[in-house]
Amino acid sequence: MMLAGPSGAPSSPPSPPRHPHAPRPRAGERGRSPAENGKLVAVIGDDDTVTGFLLAGCGHRTSDFCNFLVVDSRTSASTVEATFRMLAARDDVGIILINQHVASTVRGLLRDYSQTIPTVLEIPAKDHPYDPDEDFIMQRVNMYLGGGDA
Repeated sequence: MMLAGPSGAPSSPPSPPRHPHAPRPRAGERGRSPAENGKLVAVIGDDDTVTGFLLAGCGHRTSDFCNFLVVDSRTSASTVEATFRMLAARDDVGIILINQHVASTVRGLLRDYSQTIPTVLEIPAKDHPYDPDEDFIMQRVNMYLGGGDA
C-alpha cells in the first residue's frame, strides 16, 4: 500500500514500533559494518561448521575480504595456512575458530602462534570429535600447570 506524503508524492508505510525492551543501537552504530562495531569472528572449517556459523550471523564478506574458509578434501594445507595468516594479521578479527582436524594440517603454524588477539580456538567437527591432547591451547595450559611440554 502506497501512502501519499504531504506533497502528494508516494511515501513508504511507517516502520513498526520498536519493542520497548529491545536494545537500542549505540550512538553511531546504525549502518556500520560489524568490523566498525567490534571484532569479527572468523571460521576455518568443514562445510557444516562454516555453514552453521554463517547462519548464526558470523559471516562478513566484502569485495576484497571474507572471514571464513570452507575446507574440504581438495583444499591444500598452503591455502589453509595463507588464510590463517591473513586472518591473524587483520585488526578487525577478534577470534579465529578452526576445526581441530583442519588445524592439524597447519599444526606447526599454530604452535608458533603467540598473539593474544585474534584468539585461536580449536573446535570439534561433526565427523571429528575433539581431542584435548591435540589442541595447542590445552597443551600450553598443561605446560603452565606443570603437566608436561608444549
